[in-house]
Amino acid sequence: MPALTHLALQVRDLDASIAFYQDYCDLKVIHDRGDGARRVVWLAEPGRETELIFVFMEGSHRPPQHPQDYSHLGFAVSSKAEVDAIAARAAVGGCLEWAPRQEPFPVGYYCGLKDPDGYFVEFSFGQPLGPGAE
Repeated sequence: MPALTHLALQVRDLDASIAFYQDYCDLKVIHDRGDGARRVVWLAEPGRETELIFVFMEGSHRPPQHPQDYSHLGFAVSSKAEVDAIAARAAVGGCLEWAPRQEPFPVGYYCGLKDPDGYFVEFSFGQPLGPGAE
């Protein structure tokens, strides 16, 4: 049976993307290499370095995501208060895209940020995945 091991994204500013995902998602750099032409960085949640990683590669920028395109990366957090705290920091940082809101099950309580390359990143509590699923 196949197992999802990584998600690879091309980003315009590798250092800005690393800083965003370290700050908001608590991801850690576990591998950083460059062959002179292209730098590639692996990031993971602490303790999950052998389960699922994000691979960021320097490259050209993709077109902006349309505001009605809800494609996103999803992170579960341990409480509604944590969703609110992330949204408050993102509002100050200028990257809050979706203010916190409550939706019926299975969506739960969530907010959305826009990363430096325009990818949407959701933080949720109360979905049947991750923290708050109990």
